[in-house]
Amino acid sequence: MDRKFWLLRGLRFFFFAALFITVAGFATQALWNWLMPALFRLPTITLGQTFGLLLLSRILFGGFRGGRPGGWARKRREWQQRMAGRLEHLSPEAREKFRQQMRSRCGAGWGRQPEPSATPATQQPA
Repeated sequence: MDRKFWLLRGLRFFFFAALFITVAGFATQALWNWLMPALFRLPTITLGQTFGLLLLSRILFGGFRGGRPGGWARKRREWQQRMAGRLEHLSPEAREKFRQQMRSRCGAGWGRQPEPSATPATQQPA
């Protein structure tokens, strides 16, 4: 592939990125100016303020990590694995004492293991 191809491809990418950001800005500005003054008696905003608002919300709520999918689910799974690893090293009495403390602090559902369902072959007639 030659340089001209990559240059045109890069320019096209930047054009569409700028177009997307501009359209997102106008859409956010229109929604803000339509809803916020009527609902919360807030002032209308300009396009520059809209871009600032979008940037601020990205910093506060999204960060700049690169958008890894499944972030919260992955962190929760990692936390569960760390806790399971820590509980493995405890004696059964210490483990049960820890679970009781966590149930009293966090609620009755904490640390509850799913009970194996009884299969029809092991059930006895009533």
